Amino acid sequence: MLRITNIKLSLEEDESLLKSKIARKLRISESDILSYNIFKKSIDARKKSDIHFVYSVDVELKNEDRILKLFSDKGVSKVKDIKYEYKRISTHGIKRPVIVGMGPAGIFVGLALARMGFNPIILERGKSVDERIADVELFWKEGRLNTESNVQFGEGGAGTFSDGKLTTSINNPRARVVLEEFVEAGAPKEILYTNKPHIGTDKLRDVVKNMRNTIISLGGEVRFNSKVTDLIIEKGHIAGVEVNNEEIIESDRVILALGHSARDTFEVLYNRGVNLIQKPFSIGVRIEHHQSLINKSQYGKFAGHKKLGAADYKLSAHFDNGRSSYTFCMCPGGVVVAAASEEGMVVTNGMSYYARDKENANAALLVGVNPEDYGDDHPLAGVEFQRKWERLAFQLGGKSYRAPAQRVGDFLEDRPSEGIGEVSPTYSLGVTMTDLRECLPEYVTDTLKLALIAFDRKIKGFADPDAIMTGVETRSSSPVRILRDESLQSNIKGLYPIGEGAGYAGGIMSAALDGLRVAEEISKIYLE
Repeated sequence: MLRITNIKLSLEEDESLLKSKIARKLRISESDILSYNIFKKSIDARKKSDIHFVYSVDVELKNEDRILKLFSDKGVSKVKDIKYEYKRISTHGIKRPVIVGMGPAGIFVGLALARMGFNPIILERGKSVDERIADVELFWKEGRLNTESNVQFGEGGAGTFSDGKLTTSINNPRARVVLEEFVEAGAPKEILYTNKPHIGTDKLRDVVKNMRNTIISLGGEVRFNSKVTDLIIEKGHIAGVEVNNEEIIESDRVILALGHSARDTFEVLYNRGVNLIQKPFSIGVRIEHHQSLINKSQYGKFAGHKKLGAADYKLSAHFDNGRSSYTFCMCPGGVVVAAASEEGMVVTNGMSYYARDKENANAALLVGVNPEDYGDDHPLAGVEFQRKWERLAFQLGGKSYRAPAQRVGDFLEDRPSEGIGEVSPTYSLGVTMTDLRECLPEYVTDTLKLALIAFDRKIKGFADPDAIMTGVETRSSSPVRILRDESLQSNIKGLYPIGEGAGYAGGIMSAALDGLRVAEEISKIYLE
């Protein structure tokens, strides 16, 4: 099998032409091509007058060695057959590992351990995804928050109510198996090869359920409404967990896949002597534009082309004040959602359906904050820092889970907004037009102003006066890191912190990869 790169198709050309393009590039007959499949597909939009797709294709040919010699310097290479294997373990006499949390990290460490034969027990404080959806929608419609079943807590974790992006900057050989597991669970097959794969919140909900059923079919167990309220530690080694202040589950391998919002569980860990440190994260707002503006900026005259869909963006800049700003979790054709997990606080996030067909685009517009900003050296000071600004946003919004919002033009001119313009906010509980400087640190708002101007030079209209900023976005990542050693264990032996909540991931893909890595480390103990 050979991999052929840099094969181009215009927007008007059909993928059925790939075979002839391969033959033309290799100067062979189409009959010499035994089979082919798409390995990677991306959009090249650098020249707005010539937007096209670029493919890498894996091809099975007659006389592959001869072709390789002729074209090895022209984007033709031998495909390395890297097959991920789950190594089966003889688990007789081994206590079942316990996984705390069922976000991406928890699901994938659970899948891996189940495929290895460990029969893991997953404890999720929230509800199953269907029950969770009902609680979340009730909150979005009526402002009735369930603190144990919300956008942050429940089957699938915070990623369930997102765009379902599967991108990562990590060059990890495990990435392919993560995508394959998603496809096996019902995700669209194109995530295997698109440059910026996404599943969408609507499809992700079914995918999550299917993954749960796979874990159970392999001998695993999933318990909802099961909150870990204490750790059982004996002589510096984990011995089990307490669930719901009453039940003890014994285990000498406990995996903490908590997610970035398990603030009460962080306190349990701190009180039990688990090593925690402060970690930088980011704070800011959700910014909304008309999706048509983003499409026009990114695709020019081809904006709205059915093959291109809704355009996305990713922006970043560092400024002379020493602060950096960037966009995060961009949701094309999406909505801004209420994402609070504690009463009396307003938190925003973004979400897109698979079709990405809503009127607005939204993204987190964030500024990096450091432990020096927290005002305290306590390991959980970052949590209190988050809470401070979430409470202020709640009060500024009207103390009813309405969110404070401001037009970009007013924000740049330091005046409160009295109404909306051309862009309508999508936050379902409603917004209170106000001055966001009252619920964000001054150094954050100052940096956001610089960012708006800088990003407008990259995307014309980014600083459109009618664009809407809704606050606050505080859950970009965990403000805490649970320290672990080379074997991925904490200072408490047998306790494995993983994923976003532990400070080792920043999205669905990286959390899933961390889950696989930890499963491998646990298996090594029993393979030796």
